[in-house]
Amino acid sequence: MITIRRTHEIAVGHRVFGHESKCAHLHGHNYTFELVVTASALDDLGRVVDFSVLKSTVCEWLETHWDHKMLLWFADPLVQVLTAAGEPVWIAPCNPTAEKLAAYVGEYVAPTVLPPAIRCVEVVVWETGKCSATWRVDA
Repeated sequence: MITIRRTHEIAVGHRVFGHESKCAHLHGHNYTFELVVTASALDDLGRVVDFSVLKSTVCEWLETHWDHKMLLWFADPLVQVLTAAGEPVWIAPCNPTAEKLAAYVGEYVAPTVLPPAIRCVEVVVWETGKCSATWRVDA
């Protein structure tokens, strides 16, 4: 299997509702997303896909939906407070941990925005320069 990898950085606020330490408070990260994709065959030029396709699909989705927004779990009581105040909130179907964000991009975002011949096989979310979470397709 041949894969390609593209990274994309966005600034995001969040909190982990119910966290036992400081991540329970509103804070933010400069996340780096690593997207790894493959195809059943290389194209006529010998590529999985042009890197610009990842930019115009998954990276654009991240920019539009998450960049400079507060990601909060729908069960978080701050959702109502911040939306009522007019703050940009993306309401997540899960607690917005790095693990859950990686899985969301791999399982929901990538399959809906990538061309049908391209398959996302791995998403790494770097929350800091020292901490990351990886979602990977089951073999």
